[in-house]
Amino acid sequence: MKMGLSRREFAGLLGLGSVWPFAASFGAGPGADPSAGGTPKNFRIRTITAGVHLPGASNLDPAKAAVAFLHQARSRFEAEGYEVQTLRLATQPLESYLPDWTDPASLAAIKDLDQFAVDNQVSCSIGPVITADQYHQGFAAWAAELVQQTNNISFSCQVASAASGVHFNALRCAAEAIHAISRATPGGEGNFRFAAAAFIPSGTPFFPVAWFDQGMAFSIGLETPNLLTAAFAGRKDFNDAKQRLKASMESALGPAAALASELAQGAGWNYLGIDTSPAPGLDASIGRAIETLTQVPFGSPSTLAACAAITDVLKGLSIKTCGYSGLMLPVLEDPVLAQRANEGRYGISELLLFSNVCGTGLDVVPLPGDATVDELAAVISDVAALATKYHKPLSARLFPAPGKKAGDKVRFDNPHLTECVVMALA
Repeated sequence: MKMGLSRREFAGLLGLGSVWPFAASFGAGPGADPSAGGTPKNFRIRTITAGVHLPGASNLDPAKAAVAFLHQARSRFEAEGYEVQTLRLATQPLESYLPDWTDPASLAAIKDLDQFAVDNQVSCSIGPVITADQYHQGFAAWAAELVQQTNNISFSCQVASAASGVHFNALRCAAEAIHAISRATPGGEGNFRFAAAAFIPSGTPFFPVAWFDQGMAFSIGLETPNLLTAAFAGRKDFNDAKQRLKASMESALGPAAALASELAQGAGWNYLGIDTSPAPGLDASIGRAIETLTQVPFGSPSTLAACAAITDVLKGLSIKTCGYSGLMLPVLEDPVLAQRANEGRYGISELLLFSNVCGTGLDVVPLPGDATVDELAAVISDVAALATKYHKPLSARLFPAPGKKAGDKVRFDNPHLTECVVMALA
């Protein structure tokens, strides 16, 4: 593992994932610096993610063109008052351009891509490494080494699909990888860059599951919990809240979508849409937004109804959408969600229940450090079964904390992660 990482490289090491906020002005609240031009917004652009179709692992010309487009896009959005937190690249599935990825020598090609990402201040997803329902001996060791040897590379393992249902062989690989990564990286934090993915569509902008089946295409991911909280303030009932949220989001996101379309037309790129999932941050809590709607602590009765109501709005907006476009509940990234977990108001079973009606599955969930591969596989199989039942995109980014047991507090040096209790597996 590289030592003496820069702050940007450290953020890359920890994932720049589906809920990983990284911006110089993070503590200043939503919106860009007014001096940059435009009008500050009540939400952030978490990521502009460009699809890159690599003809081979050593040919980075498409990535170079994508980086140029991403920086152009960031400048345009910032000129209009948007804060753009990260720029990201996502490729087609790894095996299509590096078919011998299991060969130890192939790691050098991925490290070159990683260095390219570091040099150009972007993060990169190499897509799902395992796409079929197959067991790959040694995948766990390979995954752990990949995380140790790179800074800005994210990846996933496909554990369910429309063609095959639940991938029981592949999900065993995912469980083994999570187990190995937790032991190979400080605090187990390398698992920010890996997830078990189910029914994740091409064009999803959020990491670590992002992948694209085409080049010269891009999508946008957002951080909007403060917008939701403002929309729910003073609501009369759930129906009124849904109407207020729909109007608020369409008013806020419409101009961003129009700008994205304009950019695409001018550059000859394909704009795939906005993933409307309200990714949270430490100063933009989705837990707080839900509690503003329900008027009770997260995890109390009516939480499920609130999750369903929000997801209904996110799925029904009159803008072009992509990816998850559902509710995100990342425990370690959200101070309200973490506090309610500390209070014992919900656990893994409740998060799975909420996943029936909302967005991403189980995200950055702290688990006991002695969780076995069998136990991790059982959790992943539940997520995969839900995705298969409802044909919806879900993922499992699990976070076994070495040396910690259920009920212990887990703490991190990284300022973007909050203290939280380790959740019991049963």
